[in-house]
Amino acid sequence: MCTPADLTLLRRAIAIAAEAITLGDAPYGSLLADPDGAILIEAHNTVRRDNDISAHPELKLARWAARELDPDTAARTTMYTSCQPCGMCAGGIVRSGLGRVVYALSTEQLVALNPGSDWPTVVQEGPALFEEARLPIEEYYRPGPA
Repeated sequence: MCTPADLTLLRRAIAIAAEAITLGDAPYGSLLADPDGAILIEAHNTVRRDNDISAHPELKLARWAARELDPDTAARTTMYTSCQPCGMCAGGIVRSGLGRVVYALSTEQLVALNPGSDWPTVVQEGPALFEEARLPIEEYYRPGPA
């Protein structure tokens, strides 16, 4: 359930998205806040500018948090973002250990506002070659000498 403080920070994420347009970038903005609501870092989408398909603001913040915050601190942060994170960003958020995400527009709402913006599916086939593929995994994760 969003609090008034959440809504204030969410409005800031929307403002970051609006500012991105003035820079020629896509209208997506995010910020990361500590448990007291202090903004730690902000970012907007720079996919076109950077020619980098991973330059979504949510992924930028997740990567920053993984580098700069200890796990306990990361777990107490909240990401505020103008749109629901895509699958790529959601994976990065989970891996970075962030505690919570609050978003303004759902993916469904975004697609309704911008038809054709949904992601195509990619065929995935597998698993295959288990006996071969498991060897480097087992070697890497094998406990060392006690």
